[in-house]
Amino acid sequence: MDLMDPRDPMNPLDQVTARTWLAGAVEEARAGLAEGGIPIGAALHGPDGTLLGRGHNRRVQDDDPSMHAETSAFRAAGRQRSYRGTTMVTTLSPCWYCSGLVRQFGISRVVIGEAVTFHGGHDWLAEAGVEIVLLDDPECVAMMRDFIKNHPALWNEDIGE
Repeated sequence: MDLMDPRDPMNPLDQVTARTWLAGAVEEARAGLAEGGIPIGAALHGPDGTLLGRGHNRRVQDDDPSMHAETSAFRAAGRQRSYRGTTMVTTLSPCWYCSGLVRQFGISRVVIGEAVTFHGGHDWLAEAGVEIVLLDDPECVAMMRDFIKNHPALWNEDIGE
């Protein structure tokens, strides 16, 4: 892929930028795991690449079923006039709830660490014109596989099974 200016919402995101942004989401996922929660992290970046907000899944810590990683990052970003050109970065394919957030607010791009352990709504997002960058990151896969193996009941609760 040619390196394009990631600040231009009409250009595809280059792999170096995508992986750099994913590193922040991975830090958030590790923080959530260290707190006894589910290791999913996310970050929202503005059209110019500025970090607007980051967060991690806090369903367990806050006893709040709606506090998914993408929701946490979205809330941390605060109110924006428009979400056109923004990029949601997440360590795991977004569930239907978080995919709905992306659609509702017109987030232009989603960078996904992995979709091996959970294939969320990213195909639906792509069909709606959202740019999807799937990185198949081995660290994200390993982190989720370990969590699912060690906490299957909590994982099944998180994905609504």
